[in-house]
Amino acid sequence: MPHWLARLAARLCRLGQPAPIPDDLWQATLLGHRFLARLLPHEQARLRRLAAHFLAQKEFTGAHGLQVTDGMAVAVAAQACLPLLHLGGARRPEQALALYDDFVGIVLQPGPAIAPRQRRDEAGVVHRYAETLLGEAMPGGPVMLSWPDVAAADAQALRGSNVVIHEFAHKIDMHAGPADGCPPLPAGFMGARSAREGRLHWHAVWQSAYERFCERLALAERFGAPAPWLDAYAAHSPPEFFAVACEAHFTAPERFALEHPDLAAALKAAFRQP
Repeated sequence: MPHWLARLAARLCRLGQPAPIPDDLWQATLLGHRFLARLLPHEQARLRRLAAHFLAQKEFTGAHGLQVTDGMAVAVAAQACLPLLHLGGARRPEQALALYDDFVGIVLQPGPAIAPRQRRDEAGVVHRYAETLLGEAMPGGPVMLSWPDVAAADAQALRGSNVVIHEFAHKIDMHAGPADGCPPLPAGFMGARSAREGRLHWHAVWQSAYERFCERLALAERFGAPAPWLDAYAAHSPPEFFAVACEAHFTAPERFALEHPDLAAALKAAFRQP
């Protein structure tokens, strides 16, 4: 366990609360991630508190000999907590971490992971293949992340990409059941009079946007039309569309709102952003 995290864990056992992230580690994290540095001072303070609680609850493991440093752990924690920034109570923002309470382990890989897969086609034939993964969030299980891609978060933010936010968006999506591209929605979501009405409104907005995206992508790939700005992986399924949209919304919010104003409004309402 990294040196500071070991001290944090010991303090948690003694006092029942985590120690704050050291100033040097926190400032280095902000300097290395411009999409975090542009947060308002009170938002940075809230994120720092959330990240400290996150680190006290999770366990990091480096795969294939990768040594996880304090800086690496704090970088992951800050990005994972960014979607939770305006959730939770005013006095206890860490309550929002309940969205991540189905797992403890976070595995950092020294590069993309190769995962064996299989699928059965309509004729009943089983196809086995290998899939290259930059990250994976398993229901009720750990989160896996490729460290080189986590480390490139600042540069990738220019195109709305972020592997940490992507995988933790899946965790949020899976909090209430199988991933379907809809996170837990607050009461009165966008004027909804009931939880059912809120979910119906969400799915109507997102399904329409997903279908438009898939159509634009198909036109680009088949006929050379302008490609959509979001990563093409978003067309894989509605849950992936949601996760890719979250990446862009939290790292390149102005561009995302320009491309998808309806989705940006829905995400701001879902995550209670001002």
